[in-house]
Amino acid sequence: MSRTERADLCDAALQLGEDQPTLCGTWSVKELVVHLLIRERNIAAAPGILVPPLARLTDRATRRLNDGTDFTVLVERLRQGPPLYSPLGWGPVDAVANAIEFFVHHEDIRRAQPEWTARTLSRREESTLWARLTVLGRAIVRGSDVGIVLERSDTGARAVLRSAPNSVVVRGLPGELALFTFGRREQAHVELDGSPEDIAALRGTDLSL
Repeated sequence: MSRTERADLCDAALQLGEDQPTLCGTWSVKELVVHLLIRERNIAAAPGILVPPLARLTDRATRRLNDGTDFTVLVERLRQGPPLYSPLGWGPVDAVANAIEFFVHHEDIRRAQPEWTARTLSRREESTLWARLTVLGRAIVRGSDVGIVLERSDTGARAVLRSAPNSVVVRGLPGELALFTFGRREQAHVELDGSPEDIAALRGTDLSL
């Protein structure tokens, strides 16, 4: 799924164009592509994505790519996948880290457009996202004051991302649960089950790495 979502993201980027908006704040499609390239190709600058003291290295590399490289070249470079020296190119790491990353960012491009519609994923794709989300999601929701329980609307399976005395159940298909957990709350098709106070607290929580 990491490979198919990567290819589909690249196709969508070229089809829409570099200046179109995304769900990543103020980033354009080109800026999102640059972010993904730095993440897997620039060992020196990539840590700044998650470590604030190193952010200046990421910012410098971002400006250089964004200002100095043609958009089509950037997209085709991303389509090729990580270089051999990148840990993200190793099979197990690629499977764990890239499937959900490229799914979410593909949707960032699609769902920022005015007339987007939700895709229908296969059961295998939904299960792939579920397996990744139940592991990676715990780090994302660690700042929540309320407990978070994910529930698959297709199978009824549940996963506790964060335990707390008061919890909210977030119900939906795994792809939609992934989008909600990664902060795309307004665009994610999910149901929230809990007290009004706990739901409000969850909606007010900054879910980010």
